[in-house]
Amino acid sequence: MPASPPRQLHLNAFLMNAGHHDAAWRHPLTTPERVTDLTYFQELARTAERGLLDSVFLADGLALWGKVRHNALGGFEPLTLLSALATVTERIGLIATVSTTFNEPFSTARAFASLDHLSGGRAGWNIVTSGTVDEARNFGRDEHLEHGLRYERAREFVEVAVKLWDSWDDDAIVLDRAAGIYADTDKVRPVDHRGTHFGVRGPLNVPRPPQGHPLLVQAGASEDGKEFAARYAEAVFTAQQTLSDAQAFAKDLRSRLPRHGRTEDDVRILPGICPVIGSTEAEARALERELTDLQVPEYGLAQLSGMLGTDLTGLPLDGPLPELPDERDINGNRSRFALVAELGRREGLTLRELIARLGGGRGHRVVVGTAEQIADELQEWFTEGAADGFNIMPPYLPGGLDHFVDQVVPILQARGLFRTAYTGRTLREHYGLARPAGRVAEPA
Repeated sequence: MPASPPRQLHLNAFLMNAGHHDAAWRHPLTTPERVTDLTYFQELARTAERGLLDSVFLADGLALWGKVRHNALGGFEPLTLLSALATVTERIGLIATVSTTFNEPFSTARAFASLDHLSGGRAGWNIVTSGTVDEARNFGRDEHLEHGLRYERAREFVEVAVKLWDSWDDDAIVLDRAAGIYADTDKVRPVDHRGTHFGVRGPLNVPRPPQGHPLLVQAGASEDGKEFAARYAEAVFTAQQTLSDAQAFAKDLRSRLPRHGRTEDDVRILPGICPVIGSTEAEARALERELTDLQVPEYGLAQLSGMLGTDLTGLPLDGPLPELPDERDINGNRSRFALVAELGRREGLTLRELIARLGGGRGHRVVVGTAEQIADELQEWFTEGAADGFNIMPPYLPGGLDHFVDQVVPILQARGLFRTAYTGRTLREHYGLARPAGRVAEPA
């Protein structure tokens, strides 16, 4: 029996305007005036593809996050931008964030099927339930839906989207010009879904996507989030500060898979990591200090208030965290609340110190050092069962991505940990995941 190929890393480039550090836009290495310039993102996508990365990813929210007075916030709607990036790339996957709370399954399934066709099978959907009351107020609601209800809606939403993608058989299009038959209507079916949150007749008005279903990605780490991931996700973007925490998360998530009829090989776990790279460790530390010195405390305090569900305005920056609500009382991002609260308490950080620690990764691990040291960190988490790959969050752009691709990737390749050429054309093939077979849509 032939030996299985050696396990290799999966790497995703998480693109965010001037970079992930909240002061990146102030640094002379960045060009914040280009955050609504299509060619800027095209250049970033081509850099990631040059590095043979599995995918690029765009986060999204349905409100203007944070204090735009102090950061380069706002930008393109992700599916629109990724459609444009598909025209200047050939292999790299294209993952967009779309909320299940403020959208509808039909339009979402249609948009992702369209992107999958336009890109030749490279689309991925980062499924979020949205986490802020500001988003709710942009959609006619005074308050956000309760956390558990958002996930209940998300489950039904995904089920309907899958039915819609499967409402066309792969061979439904006949193209018989002589007989005047374009499609076999026995192979294009309504879904007739009638559930708690949605009523959808179907079928979809886009043929079945090249990948069958776009890659399904999820990022929540609350109890609801982990159960959702175990049931649906094929890639999980997650945030942990320590190796032991990442190992515990991975073990927990993998232990949930069997009850949903799934195995470890059905899911890829990719913690976020913000690499600050220098030719020496001292140079990398100096860059980290430059970015920290450029932070605007007012911005950081507002961001921290949002993460902790607590108004910190007016509290002394050099004082400790105040008393915080119980995680169960948080109706936003519970997993990020828990991570940030634990970080502050575990290390006894002041508000100023916590703002500095969160500046680069907003709770994701920041790793500072040479390319070799960064590669060592990735290898350790990978080989110790904490990760199948990483969501790379450059602290500043474009240089942070350039350095990762040109310096870190070759080290990983030399160690046999990362591909030296693309072997597939679709995002599923990059992640080593099978194309789902179509199935007849049954009434709900």
